[in-house]
Amino acid sequence: MLAHNVYFTLEDDSDGAQDTLLASCRKYLSDHPGIVSFHVGQLAEGLERPVNDRQFHVALQILFDSRAAHDAYQDSPSHHEFIAENSSNWKQARVFDADLTSA
Repeated sequence: MLAHNVYFTLEDDSDGAQDTLLASCRKYLSDHPGIVSFHVGQLAEGLERPVNDRQFHVALQILFDSRAAHDAYQDSPSHHEFIAENSSNWKQARVFDADLTSA
């Protein structure tokens, strides 16, 4: 499996702008072949330990059943439409992809 995690830091970090990005993630990114799980949310309040990275507003986590499914998602028209509609408000988008194995 492949874990695709993206942490978005927004230029306009208002509640409305965050809600717009959350809705757009759900609309464009949640229904692709090979998705095992899809989650999107905001920075958790109250978790402020020294090890917590709090430099983001919206987090996206998608678990794919294969690298091929991930690669197809990256090239899909809806993924490109998501980027076109939302990237102008991204101060930063950090992407963390990892191959996962079960114990």
